[in-house]
Amino acid sequence: MTTAKSGGAGRVLVAGGYGAVGATVTARLGEWFPGRVLPAGRDGARARSLGGVRADVADPHEFRRLLADMGDVTAVVLCVEPPDAGITRICLEQGIHVVDVGATPRVLEAAGALHEVALGTGATAVLSVGVAPGLTNLLARRAHEAVGGAARLDVTVLLGSGARHGTDAVRWTVAGLAEQVPAGARRTGLPGYGVRTAHPFPFSDQHTLRRTLGIPEATTRLCLDSRTLTALLFALRRTGALRAAHRPGLARLLTAAFGRVHLGGDGFALRADAHRGDAHAALALTGSEQSHVTGLVAAYTTRELLTAGLPAGVHHVEQLPPLAGLPERLAGDGVRVWTRGRR
Repeated sequence: MTTAKSGGAGRVLVAGGYGAVGATVTARLGEWFPGRVLPAGRDGARARSLGGVRADVADPHEFRRLLADMGDVTAVVLCVEPPDAGITRICLEQGIHVVDVGATPRVLEAAGALHEVALGTGATAVLSVGVAPGLTNLLARRAHEAVGGAARLDVTVLLGSGARHGTDAVRWTVAGLAEQVPAGARRTGLPGYGVRTAHPFPFSDQHTLRRTLGIPEATTRLCLDSRTLTALLFALRRTGALRAAHRPGLARLLTAAFGRVHLGGDGFALRADAHRGDAHAALALTGSEQSHVTGLVAAYTTRELLTAGLPAGVHHVEQLPPLAGLPERLAGDGVRVWTRGRR
């Protein structure tokens, strides 16, 4: 049986390592593990120009051959989302650790089902690594514990519509706007942004947190820093005008169009409200450059995995106590945590 490779040796392959998120992961891990970090991506020439290799997460057979040819990969950081959990399975079967910034519930659920595979080889996969999901999960856990176990959780995400996001992130947002979500909008105060109207959005954290924390009701809502753009997008969703965004051709057109929209700033804000009877706890977090911070969360998670060690198996970030302090570790990068609670 293949067993997990030691964190003290071997290389780290960063899939999507030259993109909006992956470039930060590659740079930060390169500072901590000189000579051991390889950016990878479908553009082989670009990857090789950075000292990396070609890798396509949509082609599991090619990816398996790459890992076999390299022979000394300790961990794979997925900064682009595969179509399914096939790449994660390949890694875990070979005892290679995985850190995944993916945000699609279906793919995360499939990866979570590989827990026994990971236990069998002693490998670890960490899911929900980033801003949302990721930091939202960690804030939610703190709020949940502050009220002694939440009966209801409301997570609010404000994203800067002027920030430059990677193509995968824009594509995922377009797909989310095409989904009809039954929960209603909610007005919420966010540090530095005032009271905003946030609309239900299919972030994966709300599905994950119901299971990992045992919260009966959890909803994640989204708004943009531009009130005008927020109102326009969700008005279009209410009319059903965006339902056709699931069609591949239209999805590509909308992704390209939204990728060119930069109306607003590059800041973001997160808030988690936990309720249990009359008890209420709220935590918020603010920062800037969402893609950069997502990369930092992935880099810190990977360092923890390789140096301190994390338990074998497949875990979401909020299930791992050593990662609970990640928001505070990002203070030097402009991230600030705000706490408010009452009972």
